[in-house]
Amino acid sequence: MPSYYADHAQQLKRDLAEELSADDLRALHQKRPWLHGLIAFANFAVLGLSAVAIIQFDRWYFWLPFAFIAGFAVFDFTVLLHEVVHRAVLPVSNDRTYRILGLLYAMPSGISASQFTKWHLDHHAALGSYEEDPKRHWLSPKKNARWLKLLYFTPALFPIYFRAAKNETHSYEPEMQKLISRERNATIIFQLAILAAVALIGGWWIAFKLYVVPVFFVFPIAFALNRLGQHYDINPDDPAQWSTLMRGSWFWDWTYLFSNYHLEHHYFPGVPFYNLPRLQKLLMPFYEKRGMTAHQYPELVWNWLVLNRKPHSHWEVQSSPLSTRSATGSA
Repeated sequence: MPSYYADHAQQLKRDLAEELSADDLRALHQKRPWLHGLIAFANFAVLGLSAVAIIQFDRWYFWLPFAFIAGFAVFDFTVLLHEVVHRAVLPVSNDRTYRILGLLYAMPSGISASQFTKWHLDHHAALGSYEEDPKRHWLSPKKNARWLKLLYFTPALFPIYFRAAKNETHSYEPEMQKLISRERNATIIFQLAILAAVALIGGWWIAFKLYVVPVFFVFPIAFALNRLGQHYDINPDDPAQWSTLMRGSWFWDWTYLFSNYHLEHHYFPGVPFYNLPRLQKLLMPFYEKRGMTAHQYPELVWNWLVLNRKPHSHWEVQSSPLSTRSATGSA
């Protein structure tokens, strides 16, 4: 269907078609359920093993690193849900399987699978628009103040996010609103049940280490940092740069399950996340021709919080080793 992004990205789509062959595109869109399943299993395993370590260790400098790992693993379930939203798991689409996977991946982060789906697809359709893009309109900071930006890295993220989601949900059909409400209530009950069970079995100190720290203190950091690499440093005049080009990194690839390739994802939403690094490599000549610079998270944090750059604007290139690396050097 016609959308803001589609209307403004027609030339971009033609340019991308000239960069990639039909064989490349076919290979990039190939879905491997076994690989998705393996990555999902690994994420569950990381969360489980981190939980064991958190319980076993008493000294903070032992258990806190595992709490960070657990918090990022909880966030990564939203990345797995994101794959479900774009039907990037199964070679042959199956509504029932996608529905089950969506509910499963939504539970750890306490969100509604249906709300996340509609919210995210609307974001794709309206990318570049302040009014139509629900993420930009409701979730991005309205005031360019450091204290407000820092709140996104704290437990304050939860009321900020759910308030944004609630405001957007008001525009949905009544039946969709009811479905979202049921799903959200179910995930909240699930979260409270886990917290209560951990507290009853292990005590409140274990509950604090095992649940409160990863979910309420680490998850917001993972969320805010990931979002920082999506659409805050952009060129509003060029649809090819309405997302942020991030430098490929094996560490961030596995930390964020390839969701750090957000620019490439918006170019080709149907490409499974494990194929995005290859897509970036194939697009390096395209980035060179357009003079696009690949960024890293430390540089973005510096610009966002220290230099206080405005969201969804073209940030100045800083004269530092991190920010002056070209897209070619980041391959």
